[in-house]
Amino acid sequence: MLVLPDRDAAAEVAETLGERFALDEEPRLVRDALAGEDDAEDAQWLVVVEDPDGRLSAAELDDLAAEWDGWREEP
Repeated sequence: MLVLPDRDAAAEVAETLGERFALDEEPRLVRDALAGEDDAEDAQWLVVVEDPDGRLSAAELDDLAAEWDGWREEP
């Protein structure tokens, strides 16, 4: 799972993942409101990537997320 600061960044990362890697499923975008915040601006966006075969390297995902000021988290 990649955590991005906004929806546009998450959409770009999801598209880039599809271009760089042969994924079986498209990554899902999920809005993650920060605890205690009601404002739509106070949300992170998650890019959920299914990789049951372990083809994606953690380092590549870290680098990709960092390009958009994001990071990778283990589920």
